[in-house]
Amino acid sequence: MIVEPWLAAMVDGFMDPRWLYGVRSLAALAAVAVFARGYDWGDRAELGWYVVAVTGGVGVFGLWILLDLPYLTVGEADPWDPMVAGSISVPLVAMRLLGSALVVPVVEELFWRSFLMRWLHHPRFVDVPPGKVSHRALVISSLVFATEHRLWFAGLLAGLVYGEIYRRSGDLRVVILAHAVTNAALGVWVLGTGAWGFW
Repeated sequence: MIVEPWLAAMVDGFMDPRWLYGVRSLAALAAVAVFARGYDWGDRAELGWYVVAVTGGVGVFGLWILLDLPYLTVGEADPWDPMVAGSISVPLVAMRLLGSALVVPVVEELFWRSFLMRWLHHPRFVDVPPGKVSHRALVISSLVFATEHRLWFAGLLAGLVYGEIYRRSGDLRVVILAHAVTNAALGVWVLGTGAWGFW
């Protein structure tokens, strides 16, 4: 993400820079796959938690589109527009949807909840069960998560929801599902409304 603007300038002229999102997603997916054996996914949660995850994911999506208000955002939207020659590019849309709904939730939840939230509770985070994470660590990690998003207040609430789902379920797969539902719903909504600023 840091070098993407530089790469976009480098490839512009012989490749559509929008495809760099796919390159970034594939690189992240490769890193996840290489190190997957060492991850602590937690104990498998009961089925009911997956219902909670879907409900929470839809709820965060609702908050995301409703809280796009001037005093709850920072900066200007940088729309990711999948239009090519006046029509939507299906390959670009597929790449964006797959990246945001399948790759981003895994990578972000591994970092924000599984690592950072537990590390804020105790530096030996691998020894911290999700259910033992303090509310202080939940709030601080959510505040930091909020700074990564233009819709900072929606980001804060999303961090609190995802973090609490993780704390209570003890299963990283559950919170990944919640995040995936949010991002998938947002992608479908963006495509239906043309509100590219949310992408």
